[in-house]
Amino acid sequence: MSQASTIPSSIAPYANLPSANSKLFEAKAKKGITFDAIAKAIGKDEVWVAAAFYGQAKFTEEELKKVSEVLDIQHIELIELVGELGDHWWPNRGLGPMPPTDPVIYRLYDSVLVYGTAIKAIIHEKFGDGIMSMIDCKVTVERKPDPKGDRAVLTFGGKFLPYAKW
Repeated sequence: MSQASTIPSSIAPYANLPSANSKLFEAKAKKGITFDAIAKAIGKDEVWVAAAFYGQAKFTEEELKKVSEVLDIQHIELIELVGELGDHWWPNRGLGPMPPTDPVIYRLYDSVLVYGTAIKAIIHEKFGDGIMSMIDCKVTVERKPDPKGDRAVLTFGGKFLPYAKW
């Protein structure tokens, strides 16, 4: 599979990403590797790795070293790009316009609009008054064969956090 090795940094979702993240995407495209392959090589989950590429999670220096090895990037070059951000840089976990304009992201948003109240009611019935944490959450994406067309199965394994009473 031939892929471009440059990233259109002026368009979403790449616009406004730090230069280190653009470098990661360029190396990923040049190598033709998946998030899943990178994740397995560094011992992380593919959704978390993708989030880190998009600046929605933060690699440690050790993780950056492993990623640079997988993507054949000079580790020192990647560390310098990350260093330009400084220790004060933290992930931006709210990427994009609202409502979303990307069709896939919009459908995820739409699913919460359509089923959110029902899901909330069932969470309350099964767990009590509280929320599902997205901080302590594992997200997986699986492909499930189906005669009517393959299904995308999304699993959000979030920790339940009961509301405090005082």
